[in-house]
Amino acid sequence: MKYEHLFSPIKVNGIYLKNRIIAAPIGEEFADKAIGGAALVVCGHTIVEPGRSSFASGDEQSGFYKYEVEKTQEKIRICHRAGARASIEIFHAGQYARVKQGDYAVGPCALIRDDGVEVKALDKTGMERIAALYAASALEAKNLGFDAVFLHFAHGWLPAQFLSPLHNHREDEYGGSLENRMKFPLLILKRIREAVGPDYPIDMRVSGEECVPNSIVFADTLQFILAAEPYIDCVQISAGLDINHEGNVRMATTNFTEHMPNVKWACEVKKSVKKIKVAVVGAIMNPDEAEKLLAEDAVDLVAFGRSFIADPNWPNKAMRGSEADITPCIRCLQCYHISTNRRNVGCSVNPRYHNERFIEKTLMPAAVKKKVVIIGAGPAGIVAAVTASKRGHNVILLEKRNRVGGALHYVAMEHYKEDIKNYLVYLENQLSKSKVDVRLNTAATMSMVENMHPDAIIVACGAEPLSLNIPGAEQNHVLNFYEAIEHEELIKDQTVIIGGGTIGAEIALELAELKGKHVTIIEMGDNLAAQGNMLYKIALRQKYEQLKQPIQIYYHTTCNQIDKDHVIATNKEGVSIKIPAETVIIAAGVKTNRKLVDSFYGIVPEIYEVGDALKPRKIQEAVFEAYGVAAII
Repeated sequence: MKYEHLFSPIKVNGIYLKNRIIAAPIGEEFADKAIGGAALVVCGHTIVEPGRSSFASGDEQSGFYKYEVEKTQEKIRICHRAGARASIEIFHAGQYARVKQGDYAVGPCALIRDDGVEVKALDKTGMERIAALYAASALEAKNLGFDAVFLHFAHGWLPAQFLSPLHNHREDEYGGSLENRMKFPLLILKRIREAVGPDYPIDMRVSGEECVPNSIVFADTLQFILAAEPYIDCVQISAGLDINHEGNVRMATTNFTEHMPNVKWACEVKKSVKKIKVAVVGAIMNPDEAEKLLAEDAVDLVAFGRSFIADPNWPNKAMRGSEADITPCIRCLQCYHISTNRRNVGCSVNPRYHNERFIEKTLMPAAVKKKVVIIGAGPAGIVAAVTASKRGHNVILLEKRNRVGGALHYVAMEHYKEDIKNYLVYLENQLSKSKVDVRLNTAATMSMVENMHPDAIIVACGAEPLSLNIPGAEQNHVLNFYEAIEHEELIKDQTVIIGGGTIGAEIALELAELKGKHVTIIEMGDNLAAQGNMLYKIALRQKYEQLKQPIQIYYHTTCNQIDKDHVIATNKEGVSIKIPAETVIIAAGVKTNRKLVDSFYGIVPEIYEVGDALKPRKIQEAVFEAYGVAAII
């Protein structure tokens, strides 16, 4: 077996795990992950204190409430049916809890939240009461049949609020020194261990660091883990915060963070503890990375969150040596409700995620085999072609260029797009293994497609960079963003980028950070990366703030003229600005070629538009549309 360490068994207290893979808790959808081959699945959560510990609603009940317990028990059966061990997250939001109108939340310190809710500081009696509730929840989990419990002591929830000086400003015996700050979290652990007995597995997640000013540092986290060791069997090392969005981008990392950022802390924990197992979570993207960690004895177990959203069957594919077939996560954070403000939640590369109700898990063979012509071999075209081919259709994929990938070809060349590059390699591999008839250097026309006598047409011809009608835009030192990415050697020191969308903003970052160039962005709006989700924007801003060579940004500004060594722009006050420019990059977005798209109508009744052929959109929308259409033709 290629990944012998990843698929070796391990004993955690009283249970054996068949491999070293943990499916971390992300939402309540976990059935696909259990079937996908993870050894331990944390299948959702239960709150500790109804009314005062839910982040979702003051009305949320415990998972062991008499009208909820049947659904909770079903989670165990779902995991056991797949040969996985079942765990459940035990959770208290503390000062961030959603409470009923007029009620209060509890935390380490008294305060009034921004939403007007009062937070009362817990006294000793309150701490004992909540510790007893934690213990009761753990015992309920054990008695119901869960194989282990997963204690959420990370990301700024109640136990972490006491541990961290960011939240804990108490001046009594529960504040100040680390010894005082960890008294209540240790009390919780002690009560849980007393309740469940010595042989029941207890797992605990902590943040190595919270990654914002005045928060807990790793040295303190390590000391807490050592103090907690008598009560737990495994510790999972994460990072960052949840509600504090500046720290959230270190909990759920974007493309601006390296792979496996929490391993450095997990390694130190592994060296320091005596009997407990150490797991790590966070941007472990592929089996090779996981195997290396285990082979080097850096950790004992590896936990996966968003990687298993992208492909729940990740473990099974790795186990049978089909790692090239694992759909890679691109760390876009579209799967995270905070990023999207609960709008358009989904996975960019897995159309089934969050759509399980109507996107079937297994493709159904086509009842009638058809000839399907697909125009354009970008991500939408490839996904549509491979999906339709798997169902038995005769698929012809037409691409005007000498390569596939569409816009991903350029995006994958950018410094912070390693995950996009991996996704492009995955798509190319899936296409090469399929029976799709790929015809490169073939610019589709109406007559060409008509002469192929298709039964169905999918138009996935993508979009082209938007050109601007600015005097001087035709000069040689003016590039569109594709040209700038592909021919970086043409870009000189004084560079002006017209357009501060995601592409323009990332080109600017790369030029300033890695090439030391003097970059100016001219943006008509009031922020960068307007089409990016919230956490992406935060991570991007943080990168900008770290630059040694700052980027000059003009908001509410329009470029009026491009000369050979400068541009002329006008701000919202109508003031004219002259900006030095040896190179000008136009990054004003893309546009659909409606004339081309419309020309294919009338050939056959069954015609579909997907991706940028419909209108400019994200990878998520393009892949969803392409898969959805191809799955029903």
